[in-house]
Amino acid sequence: MVVGELAHERDLIIIGGGPGGYHAAIRAAQLGQSVTLIEKEQLGGVCLNKGCIPSKVLTNSAETFISMKKTEEIGIESDSVQFNLRKLQAYKMRTINQLREGIKALCAANKVELLAGSAFFLSEDKIGVENGEQYDVFRFKHAIIATGSSPNAPAGIKPDHHRILDSWSITSLEILPEKLLVYGNDYIALEMAFAFNAYGSEVTMVMDQNDFSFDLSINRELKRILKKNQIKVIKSTNISSAYTDGEAVIVSLENKEDSLIGTHLFVSSIPTPNTANIGIERIGIEKTESGFIKVNEQCQTSKPNIFAIGDVTEGPPLAVKAIKQGKTAAEAIAGIFSEADFRFLPIVAHTRPPIASAGLSEQEAIDQGYEISMGQFPLSSNGYAAILGKKEGFIKVIFDKENHALLGMHMIGSGAIELISSGVLSLEMVARDEDLLFPLYPHPSINEGLLEAAEALKNQAIHLPLVTKKERLKV
Repeated sequence: MVVGELAHERDLIIIGGGPGGYHAAIRAAQLGQSVTLIEKEQLGGVCLNKGCIPSKVLTNSAETFISMKKTEEIGIESDSVQFNLRKLQAYKMRTINQLREGIKALCAANKVELLAGSAFFLSEDKIGVENGEQYDVFRFKHAIIATGSSPNAPAGIKPDHHRILDSWSITSLEILPEKLLVYGNDYIALEMAFAFNAYGSEVTMVMDQNDFSFDLSINRELKRILKKNQIKVIKSTNISSAYTDGEAVIVSLENKEDSLIGTHLFVSSIPTPNTANIGIERIGIEKTESGFIKVNEQCQTSKPNIFAIGDVTEGPPLAVKAIKQGKTAAEAIAGIFSEADFRFLPIVAHTRPPIASAGLSEQEAIDQGYEISMGQFPLSSNGYAAILGKKEGFIKVIFDKENHALLGMHMIGSGAIELISSGVLSLEMVARDEDLLFPLYPHPSINEGLLEAAEALKNQAIHLPLVTKKERLKV
């Protein structure tokens, strides 16, 4: 076909079928738009096929494995519990396939047209799509770019996806690493460190920072738990080079004479937006200095009829961000006022125990000039945590001392990832301390820890010893 000879007419075309893309497609269809969704690989994108879902299969399996090894304490006896990584990989693929078929069914039910192929802009209202020998041209009223990102390893490290692994390849291992080196200090690095530690790997973390990026209280507890699990942490250094030698990976550290030797190296890579080869330079869509597509609160690019969402835009490369942006873009295209606001974006890590945060950390609140009051409740004093045998961690709340408004909520411990939604909702509603103290909390439950964290602000927590005025002033 000659370019321009015939163009198929479409209302909305979305490039990329990840969580942002398919949420945008279905929301737009709900609002009466005729939608075509183009995906060059697998529907569900990186999140479903290489990222979020595969990694959480690993972390959930690790948590289940550890829990099963402790069942004798509650009267459940078994001769032995073994871990089989190959069987886990088979389970992972079944799960991914089921979820992918579910997305296809949802798209079909909403009359979203699915096309396979690589898409690129020909002009501000035309897209070309290649799929093997087939080539088609589509004219659109609106378009959404949802092409995601790819992992980019730091200088000196080249993943071979066999022994030097990135976030896409580590979830496909079928041989358990004997000695796993983990490079990074973000949530992905922590999740992989804890998961493979549970499976029996000897794990060493290398991080270029002096500390983790969570609230200071969580960082202290996290370091204690890492030490308890015999996960070694080497801080404030970079890996200058890494190479394989037979069944070993040799790692050189900056300003360190001795090398590290492991059987595998996992690198928590820097996400690079997938903006190459889609023709945005041809039509003049503006990008940031870092290569991300510039968007406003409605996810609109410098071309009013073209929107961008997810990892191709600035901000944390998280599915929750892409999903919100996808719905926002779809609604904006339909003429509904909508905006994506990420002030209270929840940050979670499926570690052992899990971590969840929303809002300002203690140090961020102080740096922004707030005079703060804080309440913290240890799960070791929570009855349901005792029943579960998961007493590590705490719940911490941070308030503005002047107007009693909630500024941040930080948790490490069982149930944290589910419970953080209460924190996000409270932050969005500008909750005061009394708004957390007034409701009823189910008993027994981890939820009661949130109540007692709020009660600790006023020295009212029942399951904490009284703190004298003198002791409060020290804090």
